[in-house]
Amino acid sequence: MSEPLRIILIGNGGREHALAWKLSQSRRVEHIFAVPGNGGTANVSKVTNVSHVKADDFFGIVAFAREQRINLAVPGPEAPLVAGIEAFFRAAGIACFGPSEAAARMEGSKTFSKDFMRRHQIPTAAYENFYSYDAAHKYLESVQHDVVIKADGLAAGKGVIIPQSKEEAEVALKEIMLDKEFGAAGNQVVIEEYLEGDELSILAFSDGETIRALPPAQDHKRIYDGDRGPNTGGMGCYAPTKVASPELLEQIHRTILQPTIDGMRKEACPFIGMLFTGLMITRNGPKTLEYNVRFGDPETQTLLPLLSTETDLAEILVACVERRLERIDIKLDARFAATVVVAAGGYPGSYVKGTEMKIDPVGNDTIIFHAGTAIADGKLRTAGGRVIAATATADSLEEAVKKAYDGVRCIHFDKMQFRKDIAHRAFNSPIKKDQGLTYASAGVSIDAGNALVEKIKSAVRSTKRPGAEAEIGGFGGTFDLESAGYDKLPILIGAIDGVGTKLKVAQEMSKQDTVGIDLVAMNVNDLVVQGAEALFFLDCYSCSVLDVSSAASFVSGVAEGCRQAGCALVGGETAEMPGLYQGSDYDAVGAAVGAVPRERILPDTKSMAAGDVLLGLASSGVHSNGFSLVRKIIAHKGISFRDQAPWDPSTSVGLSLLTPTRIYVQSLLPLAQRGLLKGMSHITGGGLIENIPRMLPKHLAAEVDVTAWSIPAVLRWLKEAGQVSAEEFARAFNTGLGMVLVVKKSDVAVVTKELETSGETVYTVGRLVRREGEGCVLRNLDAWT
Repeated sequence: MSEPLRIILIGNGGREHALAWKLSQSRRVEHIFAVPGNGGTANVSKVTNVSHVKADDFFGIVAFAREQRINLAVPGPEAPLVAGIEAFFRAAGIACFGPSEAAARMEGSKTFSKDFMRRHQIPTAAYENFYSYDAAHKYLESVQHDVVIKADGLAAGKGVIIPQSKEEAEVALKEIMLDKEFGAAGNQVVIEEYLEGDELSILAFSDGETIRALPPAQDHKRIYDGDRGPNTGGMGCYAPTKVASPELLEQIHRTILQPTIDGMRKEACPFIGMLFTGLMITRNGPKTLEYNVRFGDPETQTLLPLLSTETDLAEILVACVERRLERIDIKLDARFAATVVVAAGGYPGSYVKGTEMKIDPVGNDTIIFHAGTAIADGKLRTAGGRVIAATATADSLEEAVKKAYDGVRCIHFDKMQFRKDIAHRAFNSPIKKDQGLTYASAGVSIDAGNALVEKIKSAVRSTKRPGAEAEIGGFGGTFDLESAGYDKLPILIGAIDGVGTKLKVAQEMSKQDTVGIDLVAMNVNDLVVQGAEALFFLDCYSCSVLDVSSAASFVSGVAEGCRQAGCALVGGETAEMPGLYQGSDYDAVGAAVGAVPRERILPDTKSMAAGDVLLGLASSGVHSNGFSLVRKIIAHKGISFRDQAPWDPSTSVGLSLLTPTRIYVQSLLPLAQRGLLKGMSHITGGGLIENIPRMLPKHLAAEVDVTAWSIPAVLRWLKEAGQVSAEEFARAFNTGLGMVLVVKKSDVAVVTKELETSGETVYTVGRLVRREGEGCVLRNLDAWT
């Protein structure tokens, strides 16, 4: 099949949205018709929803397929496959990715699949099939072990009951076989031994001979946190699982997957399509729980984003139907994915449809997959029990889960519900008594640390300067003062600082690079106010679990800050400390070392005199102080960091707040070296009131006119929204000034001109006066009230 692909995709769930999303990326795919599709597929390129053809009208579907020159059919759900839709397409000469009716019995009949496993010696739980209620009830009374009761036929993923007592088992059996809770699906039941261990889902492509598995996944069937409550179609998923080692996956392939495909071929019903095998990893090895004959939901939403951009899903499907899968190379990104499903209130019981929905823009590496949604009256509305899901990918599972929940926070509709503990088993998996302990089992990955070093080397190298090669990987960084141009021994000055709770905003927005710049700025600005040239910088990044992508983004920001400041990034520490930090939390601290000739150390308090002028340099925004108050104000106003910024409609709250601290080094250092500055104050924590007096002699005070400069819109909004008093505003925030300088009156014109030429916004904000009380006196404060 070499012609462009025109695909008919049957179904309306999250699985179908994910399939449409991935298939539409193929250059071979010309168009996709989703029958009936949902509110998500309606917005995928190359996709048209088709509502006038019913998904269970096989004759109508085939007629429509012929009319639209369809050459590949992709049935999503199990029901049409079990009902034999593949034969209808085959008779029409249309290739179908999906098993025949005979092969689909692997999902359509639990009794058939269990007997198949027994015939082909595929590991599974001990079981008995029952065709009458009386016989099944008698068996239940006789057994002493815990059991699982399965309705034989299709039950929308809800026909597996795990009773917690014999009484619950008897009630479940009655509901299935006598009360017909699942209809004809409960005419027969399988009662099997309850297995203990970790569950695993393996989705694998098959062409009837070759089988190629996707990464192992683990879903969450129960509706409530802690795996409590009734079963659902699936409330979340993550992949790959930490349970599955390469050795275990090889064992699963050798003892379960390949024997299954071989057994079906021997029984004259070769399996072509997606084989979805549910497994339990017991102390005696992997055992098969069940087979499904289609893409899983929500496993598909989790796994397809892990396919590399160069892997064409359409090519894989065509290779399966053409029996040439062994020639296809399936490449995967070495990342993790997590999906959180959002359901309607009341699900899996009765629930309301037609509720209006709103979806905000989501962050990078996050996708919203629709399931039970529809467009009605031009509005997106709920149309099912499992309504929608957020899927995210990242370099660590912790970060993927965090991003997925960030995505959930972008979904809004009345009475929505979702689990808060997706992937909890991965984070809380106990160590077996006979298992040797490793650093990795304690939560520390040496491999991740090595991967980070390799990823950041080029960024670090870009900060090279005279005196430092900026190479990392050794035991320490070196700096040669002579090569840096210091022929006389200078005074060395050190600074150390962090970014504070601004990091919480960065984590919320999944944007780490700008706070890397902040870390450098907070240190090098503290050096330049002492007249020092920043020579080199070191950082320390501490976290619970190292997310290589996030850490690399952070370090790239550090490198950018170093380039702006003209200093070399000569080393750093990455500290992975599970238990001390939680989830994706991290902290960072940095240290900078600078040099200044002894005669140029600032402040020059001896030369300061009453009448000297105070110049202020504009800040870029909030900078890096006051964020505990910032976050409290945001929370108090009931807005999220992803909402539109009230002070700037062109961006979000979070992105605006993440504007990095301005680095003033290149503008100020030449003036300090020429003796044109008597003193400088970096306006950080404590604001104007606390920081300006730090550069003054005890007999002088700063008199500052607060009407002399413009307050940035973000700071003005924070003051008003938080009802922050003028005094507190001057103490908590920079109020729009990142630096305040002391300049001799006769030098003001030349200093102002040179600073403006360097790109600074300069204000004359006050003067030095004889001190009679406080070291910083703010005039016209009533203008801020």
